[in-house]
Amino acid sequence: MLPPELRGLGPQEMYDALGVPTPRTGGLQDLIDRAEILGITHALAERSDRIARAMLTSLTVEHALKKTGTEVVYANEPTGGTESGRLRARRYSQVDAEVFKATLMEMSTGGQIQHAVQGWNHGYPPYPYIAVVDEDAPVPTRGRFGATRPKRKLVPHPDARRGEAVREMYRLRREERLTDTQIVTILAADRDRYPIERHWTYNRVYGLLSNPKLTGYQVYNRKASRTGRQGFSRLNPVSEWVWSPEIVHEPVVSLEEWKQTQEVTAELRTRAGSGTGLSRVRAAARELGYSVTLINRSGTHALYQIGGRRMALPSPLPELMAQQVIDDLRRQG
Repeated sequence: MLPPELRGLGPQEMYDALGVPTPRTGGLQDLIDRAEILGITHALAERSDRIARAMLTSLTVEHALKKTGTEVVYANEPTGGTESGRLRARRYSQVDAEVFKATLMEMSTGGQIQHAVQGWNHGYPPYPYIAVVDEDAPVPTRGRFGATRPKRKLVPHPDARRGEAVREMYRLRREERLTDTQIVTILAADRDRYPIERHWTYNRVYGLLSNPKLTGYQVYNRKASRTGRQGFSRLNPVSEWVWSPEIVHEPVVSLEEWKQTQEVTAELRTRAGSGTGLSRVRAAARELGYSVTLINRSGTHALYQIGGRRMALPSPLPELMAQQVIDDLRRQG
């Protein structure tokens, strides 16, 4: 299913597992590139789907080899008969190969959906979690290439500060309506409170603020990785996401908080640059070399440490009061 230039480049151990005694001396692209130089007159394959599962790729390879004077021969094709009959049989076989690929992908997708519905994790665990083997999951059988991977579920990371860091970034987005860049600045200013392996980045914050797994639900099909462009994926519409029917691991934020965060993010995207009162205070404090740290909050007010001072400010912070705080900071500075 890979394009010709990526075929046959796997580690030797993978091919050894297939138990095929024929030695490998290159990939499919090597055959295309070197056929004329080596004077190859015939390229033999067991059947047409060994060239590719996609008909277009098979035709492209056959055409490229034909230009070098190399005839592609499939061992399962009958000999003799008319050219039209041979061509008809070959094309039917290639159609069957592509239909088989589509069927295989449908079955694989169905399996991945059930994997998520039953609460098991796909991919790397999000920042506030680790993935552990689910001891209650069915024991996988040995597959064609050996033992299959065990089912894993998400559990909270041993460092509880990670969960607190995520809850704080969600609060900063929902209540203070801060941008990703502003949140990065706050997190990076207090690495002891908000630990990270390397650096807090825009992509890390954006990814966590949009990740529905933090609500305790398992979610699959958020991204389409097979886009035809290597290393590129796109976000699927929310309507195509697959959610587990219930919470399957400990949530970091509630589903309602996650939804509110997405709404605020959408508003910020459409009103880029229109900061709130508290974001203006943070910007002014940053210019003066101060950090703004939340100490405590109630339903109507929040206590902040700004430089060497503590301030109790209403939430949300009115623009007029924000300007007074900014003027006061500048006079003190």
